[in-house]
Amino acid sequence: MTVSSAVLGEERAAVAGACRRLGAEGLLIGTAGNVSVRVGERVAITATGAVLARLTPDQVTVVDMDGEIADGSLEPTSELDLHLGVYRRYGTCAVVHTHAPMATALSCVLDELPCIHYQLLSLGGSVRVAPYATFGTPELAESVLAALEGRGAALMANHGAVTHAPTLDKAVEHALLLEWACGVYRHAAALGTPRVLDEAEQLAVIEAAIARDYGTTHPVPPAQEGTR
Repeated sequence: MTVSSAVLGEERAAVAGACRRLGAEGLLIGTAGNVSVRVGERVAITATGAVLARLTPDQVTVVDMDGEIADGSLEPTSELDLHLGVYRRYGTCAVVHTHAPMATALSCVLDELPCIHYQLLSLGGSVRVAPYATFGTPELAESVLAALEGRGAALMANHGAVTHAPTLDKAVEHALLLEWACGVYRHAAALGTPRVLDEAEQLAVIEAAIARDYGTTHPVPPAQEGTR
């Protein structure tokens, strides 16, 4: 089935914009990494070989949930099976995979990034490290899917990181948060043994966040006429 590029034009532009933002933040280097967003039974996903920090909408391919190209002239990323697997298993709507420096460094030495800061609770708490497997293989996809159980993020041993969320903006924010948390852990570990929030402390944070509506972004009111 051929789909007009205009059908997912907005989503393609959003994927390209997300890649450029992640590139500007230093989380995507060269062609390493991939981003996708799902709309119904179609997925807009970065093409293989594209320079992500300069990605344009025409470098985003549309596939169906079987991985067949529905629109676009370029082959999708080699991690297509991973993206589709996340969509099938967790019913999410956006996936971000990066080779972010801090996340990749910690993936080489940790089995799990512990919950050292309460903001990690927005990713589900501690972040598991999926066992190493060759990129683009079903083995890699399966190990990452297992690591994502109950989580919005996972590290990939000696490889990078992956996040998912109900929206593309949120998946990008998760990727940025994970890289920040990895940096905090690295600096703390250089100074001593990082303290980890226990279950009671984590539960107290969740209860406080619910009571205070913590994390909700409120719109900025328009400036009053005549103000400076």
